[in-house]
Amino acid sequence: MAAKSFDLIVIGSGPGGYVAAIRGAQLGLSVAIVERENLGGICLNWGCIPTKALLRSSEVFHLMHRAAEFGLKADNIGYELDEVVKRSRKVAGQLSGGIGHLMKKNKITVVMGTAKLAGEGKVTVKTDKGTEELTAKNIVLATGARARNLPGLEADGKRVWMYRDALKPPHMPKKLLVIGSGAIGIEFASFYNTLGAETTVVEVMDRILPVEDEEISKFAKKQFEKQGMTILQKAVVKQLDRSDAKVTAHIETGGKVQKQDFDTVISAVGIVGNVEDLGLEELGVTIDRTHVVTDEYCRTGVDGLYAIGDVAGAPWLAHKASHEGVMVAEMIAGHDVHPIKPESIAGCTYCYPQVASVGYTEAKAKELGYDVKIGRFPFIGNGKAIALGEPEGMIKTVFDAKTGELLGAHMIGAEVTELIQGYVVGRQLETTEEDLMNTVFPHPTLSEMMHESVLAAYGRVIHI
Repeated sequence: MAAKSFDLIVIGSGPGGYVAAIRGAQLGLSVAIVERENLGGICLNWGCIPTKALLRSSEVFHLMHRAAEFGLKADNIGYELDEVVKRSRKVAGQLSGGIGHLMKKNKITVVMGTAKLAGEGKVTVKTDKGTEELTAKNIVLATGARARNLPGLEADGKRVWMYRDALKPPHMPKKLLVIGSGAIGIEFASFYNTLGAETTVVEVMDRILPVEDEEISKFAKKQFEKQGMTILQKAVVKQLDRSDAKVTAHIETGGKVQKQDFDTVISAVGIVGNVEDLGLEELGVTIDRTHVVTDEYCRTGVDGLYAIGDVAGAPWLAHKASHEGVMVAEMIAGHDVHPIKPESIAGCTYCYPQVASVGYTEAKAKELGYDVKIGRFPFIGNGKAIALGEPEGMIKTVFDAKTGELLGAHMIGAEVTELIQGYVVGRQLETTEEDLMNTVFPHPTLSEMMHESVLAAYGRVIHI
């Protein structure tokens, strides 16, 4: 069979791949996209979206228990875990189907199968009907990443889970151990803890949510402990002894190893890039710790071959992948583009309370040599937060004392994942403290705290 020729081939249909394909098609390129499992990739099917659906269910469950605070009555509060999971899968399925519609709308050729680079500009795809050959001057790798399995902590799908198992649990944990306190670990810990699991989180670093500002990490730890979680920092799970009914974890803290029994363990210890069996080494692509090495324009060094999203390294965020997809598609189409600034990409964690940040932490800014001004504002000082019954939280801003540049913003509390974009836009526009202070924020909104935090950095705060 003769090879099918395109202007652009995208390998992987996650939030980087499908967006790159759509943008390329919009710009007049003939585009093929190869997917080995589900359109939408891990994010839509097994990551960002279904986890948020689960967390929404746990949030509503939590609010139902607080009904009396709002003058409401709710008796015999409970949940059906199967129905919670069913809703989550339905949401994921709806969005995955939507990607299929977008492919048809933009006249993108979808090839379901496993791709391999067969040389510059050449891709072979193993499908259920055989092997297809595709050619294109430009190829975008958007193969994503998968959960890391540590020796001795491997998932078995029964008592020891990875994220996929936790999204379709075979049982409701009674006593849960979560290994790792990054976004994935903390979100699952928050979900299952809210539904009643006795939850312990083990983090090897000296604080949970280690990529966040230290103040935010400390605040989060206090809130999680108030909710009944046990947080073990500077701790390592050395071994898991498994039986049909339980898992015995050997946890080392302070040089001493203690054994604790759990009925369920979730391993959330990072990710590895999907770089195997793609033919990358044969083409001379550089791979560093399971990730494809690229320049700021996502070029791999091999003519016409690009890598975007998780497979190209940190930050491992869907919105970063999507933006890279647009940038690469526009560059291939001959447009002038601007490279992404990783420090201006927001990170969001959808636990309770939510956490969001963009830019430098206070410690990082000082490490880089900045003389900083710091602003802080608590949720308790905001009328909307009190009206919502969400007075626990804070917003912290970091400014360059010399220029007024917004260096970073860090938040914890209700709906901060929706608020952070204001500061993201500010950084993109190179906003100074004067611009932000002269902006009129609507009342009553949570966003007023963003304004107050800026004012606080310059000794002008109003409501505390």
